[in-house]
Amino acid sequence: MEALDLARWQFGITTVYHFILVPLTIGLSLLVAIMQTKWLKSGEAKWLKITEFFGKILIINFALGVATGIVQEFQFGMGWSEYSRYVGDIFGAPLAFEALLAFFLESTFLGVWIFGRGRVSPKVHTASVWLFAIGTNVSALFILAANSFMQNPVGAIFNPETGRAELDGATGFLDVIFSPTSMYAFAHTFTASLLLAGSLIAGVSMWWLVRRVKAGDKAEALEYWKPAARFGFIAMLIGALLVITTGHFMGQHIYKAQPTKMIAAMGISQTEESAPLGLIMKGTELNADSVITLPIPGLESFMVTNHFSGPESQITGADDINKQFQEYFADTYGADQNYLPNPFISFYSFRIMMGLGFASTLLALLGLFVLRKDKLPDSQGLAKLFVWTIPFPYLASTFGWILAEMGRQPWVVYPNFQAQPMESTPPTQLINQLTDYGVSQNVLSIELLASLIIFTLLYLALGIVWFLLVKRYVVEGINPRAEISVETIDVDAEDAKLSFVY
Repeated sequence: MEALDLARWQFGITTVYHFILVPLTIGLSLLVAIMQTKWLKSGEAKWLKITEFFGKILIINFALGVATGIVQEFQFGMGWSEYSRYVGDIFGAPLAFEALLAFFLESTFLGVWIFGRGRVSPKVHTASVWLFAIGTNVSALFILAANSFMQNPVGAIFNPETGRAELDGATGFLDVIFSPTSMYAFAHTFTASLLLAGSLIAGVSMWWLVRRVKAGDKAEALEYWKPAARFGFIAMLIGALLVITTGHFMGQHIYKAQPTKMIAAMGISQTEESAPLGLIMKGTELNADSVITLPIPGLESFMVTNHFSGPESQITGADDINKQFQEYFADTYGADQNYLPNPFISFYSFRIMMGLGFASTLLALLGLFVLRKDKLPDSQGLAKLFVWTIPFPYLASTFGWILAEMGRQPWVVYPNFQAQPMESTPPTQLINQLTDYGVSQNVLSIELLASLIIFTLLYLALGIVWFLLVKRYVVEGINPRAEISVETIDVDAEDAKLSFVY
């Protein structure tokens, strides 16, 4: 394999590994903060024990997320140095803020939360977990802003003397952080994370609820696991409805900002009005006969135009968009360059993401139904259903990330034709970069292959550790008889020691 292929595989594998952990930390940090706040306001010890139980999973997940995320930024300088040379002035700014501001915020107050109970007041302790949750989400915003620049570059100017894209001052930095693409990406990622974390809480709690009912301990089931499960299902439902809503508007934005990605995802090969929804793609090529559609006209058009029929519902097909790109870049990249992403991966990753999202919505409704009023379900099949479907939002988020990254191809920096129109912008002044041009020129294939194997095996080992640790604490459960002390101790006393409370 060539260096380009190996560099893409390496970044793709490490990113997917890392992204399994990221949305759970984003969503669970907020939900744990809400649970601890419920305890602080109500004084009910059950919410503190539930917070402690899911807090352990949050801490494990955060630690592994940090470990797997360290590698990501180094790859820009090792495997993708040409990309870093071209846009490092812009791309590095949000990453620096993420490390120096958001990461320090979340890591500092996570430490206060882990070690501070009994050393600080309950209000300060609860505030610390909120600051950790805020830091986690601010961190996500900076990372997504950096990625959104790759999807739709803003706030940048091209310097012909250096051949680099450079940040257009302080206002350019703000444009990068708060671009429409960044805001849509953050809203969609945050709501997906809420759905994912709610699914974990609901699934684990339902498993324990049924287990305790079967064991004859209805008191524990009613006191701890039913409230936790209901809380998780409500978070799931809110997250699912919001992720569907944000996804709808994000899809419309992508159609305008990255037409090749959205057209490949929808499976539209020819320009048409009232386009029906594509269900199945036959083969790996996108053409007029390769997609089997649902016999209801206009559904695909409505997704990106808000119109089912008429001229307003017209969608430009992949063939026409590709031809338009080829004509514009003919003198730069050649007339035969294909500007469409892999249609098979784009088409099915889009549908898997949506299908699992809708399935999670139905699961949330089912969970709230079986927990209505004083019901205490005792079906092991029901418990297994909610446990085995915990990965649904994980898979949906992963395939959404695959669509975002592979749907951007063949660009590592997708041209922004909204800010730099084809009609008035020469290709030499357009901020863009093909993936082929972003890979490091001095890294050997054998070096990339060796690091790819090492990273894959290392991440696999970390993944096994993560799973075993989470499983251990999930199976351990909650001890209803254990007392949790929240009294503030005298930290100046000789016998006062710093201790791990979660």
